[in-house]
Amino acid sequence: QVQLVESGGGLVQPGGSLKLSCAASGSIFGILLMAWYRQTPGKERELVASITSDGSTNYVDFVKGRFTISRYNARNTMYLQMDSLKPEDTAVYYCNVMSGTPLIRNYWGQGTQVTVSS
Repeated sequence: QVQLVESGGGLVQPGGSLKLSCAASGSIFGILLMAWYRQTPGKERELVASITSDGSTNYVDFVKGRFTISRYNARNTMYLQMDSLKPEDTAVYYCNVMSGTPLIRNYWGQGTQVTVSS
């Protein structure tokens, strides 16, 4: 069974940095995309950044220039380096993996809390 476990969240002051990790256990075949989402109370879960199997990355406008997504393929691990954090970045951050073998399927982690406050 596939499990995704996020780590690295915590409390940080505005302008500070955090690095989130997502470790995948079990076997995932035919990975199409790995991504980070975030969600705050009363809001829909929103995409933050994604990375494809060939390394192509994409970022939503509100994190461009501040966040960096990367992968360590040998360990099925994904990272999100977050710099210049703002209070608006406060949310629960979720790891997502999309596979396409044999059918499209999404795997989700349980989330890690990021709080940006002075």
